[in-house]
Amino acid sequence: MSSRRKYHSVREYLADVPPAPRRRLNDIRRLVKKHVPRATETISYNIPAFRLGKTFMYCAAFRDHISIFPPVRADAALSRALGPYRNARGNLLFDLSEPLPLTLVARVAKALAREHVPSGRRGP
Repeated sequence: MSSRRKYHSVREYLADVPPAPRRRLNDIRRLVKKHVPRATETISYNIPAFRLGKTFMYCAAFRDHISIFPPVRADAALSRALGPYRNARGNLLFDLSEPLPLTLVARVAKALAREHVPSGRRGP
C-alpha cells in the first residue's frame, strides 16, 4: 500500500491493499452496507469511510491489522465487549492473524452511525 498516493475512491485504495487485509476491508464494507444500508462510501483522510450526511466511520489496512475509527463512546456494553481490540486512544485494531469478529463489527457500525448521524436524520 502506498502511503504517499492520494486516493480518490475506495476502489483505488483497495487496489493498493494486499489480499489478506483487502478481504477484511471488504468484509467490513459488506457489514456496513447490510446494517447501515443508507450509508455511502467515500475516501476521507485518504482512507475508506462511511457517511450518513456526515462521516461516521473510517477503516484502514495496515501490515498486520485492520483498524476502525473513531471509538464507540455511547454504548457502554459494546465498549466493554470491544476491550480486547482497543488501542490506547480507543480505536479498534483487528489483527490479521485472528478471525474478524463480524458480529462486533456490525454492532460497531450501527453504534457509530447512531452516535454521529446529524440531528434530524434517521439513524441506521
